[in-house]
Amino acid sequence: MKLGILSDIHGNREALEVVLADVAAQGVQAIGCLGDFVGYGASPNDCIGILRAIVEVAVLGNHDVAALGRLKLGGFQSDAATTARWTMDQLEPDHRAWLEALPYTAQWRGVRLVHATPSEPEDWHYVLSIADAEIEFHAFRERIGFIGHSHVPGVFATDGAQITYTRASSVPLRSGLRYLVNVGSVGQPRDGDPRAAWMLYDDEGDTLEHRRVAYDVERSGTRIREAGLPLFLAERLKWGE
Repeated sequence: MKLGILSDIHGNREALEVVLADVAAQGVQAIGCLGDFVGYGASPNDCIGILRAIVEVAVLGNHDVAALGRLKLGGFQSDAATTARWTMDQLEPDHRAWLEALPYTAQWRGVRLVHATPSEPEDWHYVLSIADAEIEFHAFRERIGFIGHSHVPGVFATDGAQITYTRASSVPLRSGLRYLVNVGSVGQPRDGDPRAAWMLYDDEGDTLEHRRVAYDVERSGTRIREAGLPLFLAERLKWGE
C-alpha cells in the first residue's frame, strides 16, 4: 500500500493543495499527518478543514498546542509567537475541538508517528544528529518512525550497532534495519529548497520517497501580508529557510 505522510503544513493552503494533488497522482491510499497544521501561515482553518476530512490519522505539533493555549510562548521566536496568538483568535470552534482530541503520538499501519521525538513527544526536541537519533531509536519499537518538526527531510537508519544518515530523495528499505524518517515540511521548508515536501512510503515495495512540489509562493506570501502577520514569514518562503 502507498501511504502519504505529511507534516508541518503551517497554515499554508497553497502548498497543501499542490501536495494533495501530487499525493493523488502517486496513487496514495491513506494519509497520516504529523501535526503543525497551523502556525506561520494565514490559512489555518482552511488547512485543518481540508485535512481533517481526508487523513486517516494525525498527531499534534507544538504550533497546534500553542494555538490551543496549552503551550507557553516564551520559547517561541517572536514572529512565531505573534502568529500563534493570531491563530488562537482565528480558529473556528469545530477545528479547535478536533485539534484538542488529537494525541501526541500514534501507531499507524505498523509505523510510529510523532511530531518531534518518540522519547518525549510533548517536549518538542529536535532530531538533528546521529547522537539525537540514537536516543530516539530506543524510544519506539516499530521498524519505522516518522517525525517532522525540524522541517528538514532525511532518513536515519540503524542495524542496532551503527547509525547512518542520508538526504537522498529515494531510499530503498533493507531487511534488518530500522528507520527514523523526517518527512520535511509542506508549508515552510527549511532545507534551502522552497518546494513543498511530503513523504511517500510504499510498504509493499519497501521504499521511501521524499517528494517535492512547487507551489504559488507569492500567493501564500500575499495571504500572510494581507492577514497582517510578520512580513518575514512571507519572505522566508521564497528561500526555503
